[in-house]
Amino acid sequence: MDRGSRRERWGWIKAILLAAVLALGVRLFLFETITIHQSSMYPNFQESDRVVIGKMVYRFREPARGDVAVFETDLMEMPLIKRAIGLPGETVQIYDNAVYIDGERLTEPYLYQTMYDEYGPETVPADCVFFLGDNRNNSEDSRYPGIGMIPYGSIRGKVRLRIWPIYRIGWVGNPYEE
Repeated sequence: MDRGSRRERWGWIKAILLAAVLALGVRLFLFETITIHQSSMYPNFQESDRVVIGKMVYRFREPARGDVAVFETDLMEMPLIKRAIGLPGETVQIYDNAVYIDGERLTEPYLYQTMYDEYGPETVPADCVFFLGDNRNNSEDSRYPGIGMIPYGSIRGKVRLRIWPIYRIGWVGNPYEE
């Protein structure tokens, strides 16, 4: 083997290693792909949808009402995907088939169906978020004692993009910011 082909081979090996390290860094620190395994966000997100989350978003700003986020709980092995509803210091209450934040009815254009439940009033602690699924009658979310208010540190990231199925590919927005 001559010196030129050894250099070329070593160049390829370095390029492949650099690409692998960069891909791992992006996966660990910036973005992550999640497969949805629940129907609690139906019809906006369905089982087997794949989404990309921005892992650094909440390092630079707090979650906003309407953000769709992925978080960890002690109750569930897999991460959950839900919508941020109640923010720190706000009082959340559910009655008359609607959510009320500090006594004002929340307009929710993303809901699947009328919600049949009552909750609260509960005040969201500092550095926590109250999350609900869009399919409220089939969602284990912050209303349940095993899940409860989610601390900022348990939020893995904000859902930014749906990548699967292909016919539903697109950016994920916040209805309160559009």
